[in-house]
Amino acid sequence: MTSTNSLANANQDSTGLLGLREVSAALDHWQSQPEPDVYAQLAEAFDRVVSSSGLGGGHLHLDAPPLMEVELRSGSLMDETAETAGLRTYQLRFGDRALATLQLNAPPAAVFSVDECARGLEIVIGAAWSRARAGQASEELAALDTATRGIAGVLDLDRVLQLITDRVRELAHAQYAALGIVDQEGGIDRFITSGINRADRERIGALPHGHGLLGVIARESHPVRVHDIDDDPRRYGFPAHHPPMHSLLGVPVGAKGRSVGRLYLTNKQPSGDFTPDDERLVEMFALHAGIAIENARLHEQVQRLAIVDERERIGRDLHDGIIQSIYAVGLSLEDVPDLMQDEPEVARARVERAIDSLDQSIRDIRNFIFGLRPELLEQAGLVGGLAALADEFRVNSMVDIDLETAAVDESDLPSEVVAQLLSIAREALSNIARHSRATQGSVHIEAHGEVVELIVADNGIGFDQSKPRSAGHQGLLNMRARAASMAGRLEVQSEPGFGTRIIVSVPRRQPSSGAADRGDE
Repeated sequence: MTSTNSLANANQDSTGLLGLREVSAALDHWQSQPEPDVYAQLAEAFDRVVSSSGLGGGHLHLDAPPLMEVELRSGSLMDETAETAGLRTYQLRFGDRALATLQLNAPPAAVFSVDECARGLEIVIGAAWSRARAGQASEELAALDTATRGIAGVLDLDRVLQLITDRVRELAHAQYAALGIVDQEGGIDRFITSGINRADRERIGALPHGHGLLGVIARESHPVRVHDIDDDPRRYGFPAHHPPMHSLLGVPVGAKGRSVGRLYLTNKQPSGDFTPDDERLVEMFALHAGIAIENARLHEQVQRLAIVDERERIGRDLHDGIIQSIYAVGLSLEDVPDLMQDEPEVARARVERAIDSLDQSIRDIRNFIFGLRPELLEQAGLVGGLAALADEFRVNSMVDIDLETAAVDESDLPSEVVAQLLSIAREALSNIARHSRATQGSVHIEAHGEVVELIVADNGIGFDQSKPRSAGHQGLLNMRARAASMAGRLEVQSEPGFGTRIIVSVPRRQPSSGAADRGDE
């Protein structure tokens, strides 16, 4: 403002100071409730400040978001067309931020009063703007926290991309939002939208190619704000059936020092342009979005690798067990036609043994198929998964299984621990079905402090652990590898004629370095 005098040094009467207090209170009220009666209170307080300062009239135009815009007139300046002498104009500021324009009509003898009145109003308006901005910042941080929490931990790539697009639209109060994933050449490889329904989206046609403003934003490494797309010379034009779009904010999304994509927001709501505050907020969200996208991509890669590993394991097991068994059945039946005439009893016995072997192969195949079922992990966590495994095992193997899960609290078990323990239990039960010749088995899980222990046992033939296992039998190796991946250990107790016990102990909480290796946040 032009005046450098302090309100504290002003020789104003209590009426003038009281008027400033009323202006302050009315501004706060107007901010939360912009209604006619509140405006009347604000206008009355402004008039009181002007008149108590001995001035002829005043005109205040406040335009400083997040404060509600308001225009106040008093005395001789009630008529905006009236010509008045002694008119002084002030730019009211808070730091380097222009908040309002103030005009005051004062007689020549009231120069001191007019400057002090302007200074007092500047202080009041600056304080009101500061309070409103602090409240807005608090709301923005809360909204940012909600938005980032909404995408954190989501590992399905398609889902996280859509969530990011929906959340940023809400965060920036935009009518439409889009997330463009860029390829190595900077073109738009995927384009996810929010705010437009599927039918309208399909009517627009093919995805954008990155011409015009979308291409400019895709190539820029900094945010871009546009007042009106229609007036920007870089625009390329919209296809038919495209909704009208005017204000635009584009923000890059990066992860690990490289570009991942771009966020596009259009049509600031309820109206106007996207502000520097919007830009700052979306930039902060984009940092979290980049991490979420990278995590989802890493998870997909890990899932693909896990599928390959599982396919190789099943291929080995099928070849070593089921395929070899079926091949042996085929060999045993080759001379059955000749035996049927010469030795029918021998032929009948051989066919019966072949049927038994094929029945066992069918059960093994069903076990393998069950082991591939992803819905097992979508049941009620560890306890539900073990119960499903036990039920399926009883049906396929004809071996009775006791299940004991009451001694474990699974409420805070990490999902990776649940998944690996279920896989180990499945592998151990598969070994019982194929190799143990058991009539009874058990699955027991319990917790000892921060350690979870899984025990799978049977009353089968057991085996001599001192003898080397054939290269094809990978079950124990697979289980040991899974236990080691959780910083756990696997112990095997077995001897011929006394069955087998598989004991797996893993920490309830996984080491932080493991999370870092996976890219989780």
